[in-house]
Amino acid sequence: DTYLKLEDVTRKFNKPCIMDVKIGQKSYDPYASVEKIQQQVSKYPLMEEIGFLVLGMRVYHVSSDSYEMQNQHYGRSLTKDTVKDGISKFFHSGYCLRKDVVAASIQKIEKILEWFEGQTQLNFYASSLLIVYEGSCQATTVRLSDVTLAEKRGVPKGLLSGGDLLEYNNNIHVINSTENGKIEASVNKGLSKFYALHKKACSKRHHSQLSLKVENLEQDNVWKSSTCIAQEHLNGNVLPQLEKVFYHMPAETKESANVDVRMIDFAHVFPSNTKDEGYIYGLKNLITVLQNILDN
Repeated sequence: DTYLKLEDVTRKFNKPCIMDVKIGQKSYDPYASVEKIQQQVSKYPLMEEIGFLVLGMRVYHVSSDSYEMQNQHYGRSLTKDTVKDGISKFFHSGYCLRKDVVAASIQKIEKILEWFEGQTQLNFYASSLLIVYEGSCQATTVRLSDVTLAEKRGVPKGLLSGGDLLEYNNNIHVINSTENGKIEASVNKGLSKFYALHKKACSKRHHSQLSLKVENLEQDNVWKSSTCIAQEHLNGNVLPQLEKVFYHMPAETKESANVDVRMIDFAHVFPSNTKDEGYIYGLKNLITVLQNILDN
């Protein structure tokens, strides 16, 4: 007997965020009846122009510890002008846009595109990409006190101003602000190193005059994974400056986010002797939309 073994792609994620995107300019196969063609086209007339359709998504919001769900009606409501903003919702944690996830998704989709560009044996219809990423920051609590930051590891406790301690994590994520004006957050190890290096120079300035520069960061690969900062919880200009710096970091300087992109749904795959131009068109257009989200 022959069996088809299905894998649970979400098994390795704590708070999986999931989006199903149907790829291609046509969602009907070459042998579809006239009625079937009309039915499929009427569901989303823009399929041929846009090249993909969001069938649904589930996004974990760290801020509310809850999921936002969108079904196929949401995807069909998206137009050429609104599809970018519609997809960007999938990459928003409730605190910030997960640009690390967008960048990692682009890289993985580009690998699939590379395969399609090189094969002329199969054409795919009504097939999808499943994009999954980790929505939980799993943060370690840290305090950002104006510009005085120091790393807990490797720095004697007695040397820390006011006894403030830092622990590192791959994410920055503001949790809450305390009564004394300090901000609870998780912070990247590289970030605390970065601040430690600039501690002397910054400690004499008022935090509103702090200027952050990003130079030669690739030397130590200090910027890791995602950056989440809640603008509405921040005091002064220090953390907004951080946000500005992080959001414009080149993708290649960051460690890849925990993202998985899989091809799924192969009920309508047919032999061919040409490239699958419809699928390729959809992949390229999806990459373009994701790149616009990343760039803006």
